[in-house]
Amino acid sequence: MPGFELYGPDERAAILEWFDSNNGVMFAHGYDALRKGVFKVREFEREVARRLDSPYALAVSNGSAALLVALRALGVRRSDEIITSAFTFVATAEAIIEAGATPVFAEVDASLNLDPADVARRITPRTRVIIPVHMAGAPADLDAILALAHAHGLVVLEDTAQAFGGTYHGRHLGTLGDAGTLSFDFAKNITTGEGGMVVTARRELFEAARAYHDHGHEYDPTLPRGRDTRSRPGFNFRMTEVQAVLGLTQLKKLEFILARQRANKAVIKNGIAGCGFEFRQLHDEKGEIGDSLIFFLPNAAAARTFARKLSDRGLGTKNLPDALIWHYAGTWRHLFGDFPALANCERLWPRTDALLKRAIALSIMLRMEDADFDRVITSVREIAKQL
Repeated sequence: MPGFELYGPDERAAILEWFDSNNGVMFAHGYDALRKGVFKVREFEREVARRLDSPYALAVSNGSAALLVALRALGVRRSDEIITSAFTFVATAEAIIEAGATPVFAEVDASLNLDPADVARRITPRTRVIIPVHMAGAPADLDAILALAHAHGLVVLEDTAQAFGGTYHGRHLGTLGDAGTLSFDFAKNITTGEGGMVVTARRELFEAARAYHDHGHEYDPTLPRGRDTRSRPGFNFRMTEVQAVLGLTQLKKLEFILARQRANKAVIKNGIAGCGFEFRQLHDEKGEIGDSLIFFLPNAAAARTFARKLSDRGLGTKNLPDALIWHYAGTWRHLFGDFPALANCERLWPRTDALLKRAIALSIMLRMEDADFDRVITSVREIAKQL
């Protein structure tokens, strides 16, 4: 997810232009005499909403905050259970717990995304929300997940932190469920350093999220901010104007980023296709963003050896296996002290455990040239022969 690869003169120029145009007002609201009508957070929200064909977009301080803000807006209560994937970044679980709900983790399928069949087995009368996570840039099986949610009267919140710009059968990821969340941290395909968004087609959900992310402010257009109305509690998860300036600049590069990632991934995949690897299943190959190339080794020992040999050649992996402990619920004993059902987390998701420990994820970067492709492809093919 290489937005930072294109981080340079354009962003610097945009920041300087913004600073000169509105005296560097960082706050997204007020200070009208200083800011001269420049509201970059609002502009960034409009542009992301337009890009995703979404009626509403709310900018927040980071992708983790986006999850929590969305859950608060949905009215999640302490009696609720929320089903999500056992393979996700830890923030998904943290947001559920912070919202006061009980996390319920389901197995993944061969796409390394939420397995709808296992979700169905875990639905109880307390289930309120399903959070499919589009991991490593590839969409989950949304047809099946949305059908399950409809049948049981459940809400779907898409965690699209790792898949901004991806689609599912022509529709933008993050917009198929009741709401979606985005992340713009430094490792994502576009970056504002930190930053995130909540997107939705539901006005009441947008308004609830907007109030919660800004101390309860209801944005009454007839009142100045100091006398604004409020009817619910909130907190501060606002995005700054400077983040939005960066986001607007990077957003102009998104189509190039997606095209280049997908093309670079295809080169590497074609180059190692003869090695006999089992590649990750994709529910919509055209819709994934080309963030990484994932394949499976016959067993966990082979995967460990493969990753070590890649490292010996100066080549890294992308979360699998190098950062697996931050992306697998089976390693999060530190989070689960208040949840007895998760006490033996190391053994609760055997299929997910086996798939993840056999997986290798090659990172796909934008600025890859012929020598880079040759190095990766040659290394992978030689290591495969050795094993």
